[in-house]
Amino acid sequence: MTFANPAFPPSSALSGSARLRDLGNRLGRRLLQCAAALAAAAFALGSAPARAQLTVQISGAGANQYPVAIANFESADPQGKAIAEIIRADLNRTGLFRIIDAGDTPLSDSAVIGFAAWKTRGADALAVGSVQRTGDGRYDVRYRLVDTVKQAQIDGVAFASGANEMRRTAHQIADRIYEKLTGDRGIFATRIAYVLKRDNIYELQIADADGQNAQTALRSREPIISPAWSPDGTRLAYVSFESRKPVVYVHTITTGQRIPVANFKGNNSAPAWAPDGNRLAVVLTRDGLSQLYMLNADGSGLRRLTQSPGIDTEPTFTPDGRGILFTSDRGGSPQIYRLNVDNNQVERVTFKGTYNISPQLSPDGKTLLYVTRRAGFQIASLDLATGNELVLTNGGRDESPSFAPNGKMILYATSQSGRGVLAAVSSDGRVTQTLSVLNGDVREPTWGPFLNN
Repeated sequence: MTFANPAFPPSSALSGSARLRDLGNRLGRRLLQCAAALAAAAFALGSAPARAQLTVQISGAGANQYPVAIANFESADPQGKAIAEIIRADLNRTGLFRIIDAGDTPLSDSAVIGFAAWKTRGADALAVGSVQRTGDGRYDVRYRLVDTVKQAQIDGVAFASGANEMRRTAHQIADRIYEKLTGDRGIFATRIAYVLKRDNIYELQIADADGQNAQTALRSREPIISPAWSPDGTRLAYVSFESRKPVVYVHTITTGQRIPVANFKGNNSAPAWAPDGNRLAVVLTRDGLSQLYMLNADGSGLRRLTQSPGIDTEPTFTPDGRGILFTSDRGGSPQIYRLNVDNNQVERVTFKGTYNISPQLSPDGKTLLYVTRRAGFQIASLDLATGNELVLTNGGRDESPSFAPNGKMILYATSQSGRGVLAAVSSDGRVTQTLSVLNGDVREPTWGPFLNN
């Protein structure tokens, strides 16, 4: 499982084997108390719409902002304006764009562009488009992006979209604009997963990257923790306490089918997908203290990976699948280590500070995220080539960091006014977002992979 930050006591509290035994006992007690805290499990599977959406607050801006105008798309119904508003909101959240007011007059993808006039307004790029309903009840969505400085078209595409797919179409257009203007792939059409707790009910929810269109994949009276996306975005692994103990499940999103893949004696926790999507690393206490194991995605082929006198937990694979980053107190305080899957050799990775947990690697494998205890619990990043560390957040109770699939934003959990909320920060720390639900605590976020269009 993913440790709650207080799970590791200060290194000065205990020493040697007594401290290690106490830490193992604390973990076991916390898992059992969490499972027994509520009544018997009552869960429901499916894709029931969530009762509340995440709201977004943004602060900060990138070092350089690209001035772009998004005109309302020409349409006979409100869809044209709605799509433009979603695109503007997507680009605005990144802090990388200065959205130039395009006015209320719609502009179609076939409109004649007055380049000089738009350049005078301050827009270096302009997006226009149209939305037309077709005979089969679907929509034909067309978009064009032009460079007002070079007076040339940059991009143009047409989408066939169902009425319930219009938000995704808008996100896909925003992704294209983002990539054409920044050179990096956009992440607006990706999804996030998180756990929402309301009135002693836990919900595993899946939403668009902007927090909208939330759907409930699992509802339970018992805790749900540590969701993890499969590399292709079709499945989620997570830990559920519905059988009064932590068990690792793999859940197919489209069908709702789920299978227990780690239900051994003791605690089963902290699932992490291998890049091939065929294997999982998990943490088990079946042989004593928490140790790392690997198994196939159907639960077969169990193999032990670590043999340490301490607690090894929170695994995450390197992009090539040959290494696993994990948290361990084997050196006296919680730090992050790297395991070579081929030969089981282990080396320490973090050295700054006395408490570093919850490792996550950037998609290119060059940057390590983790929770560090400095001025409270904060999210930090480490350049693995140079050793340079950057503390990205200052919330004091920040946890569960997760990279966006393009590596440019980081999703994490924090606390605001006594409630759990989700937040995001750019990889350089300049732009922050807060996503919150009015009537619940939101925790355990994980950002999904790129999806095939």
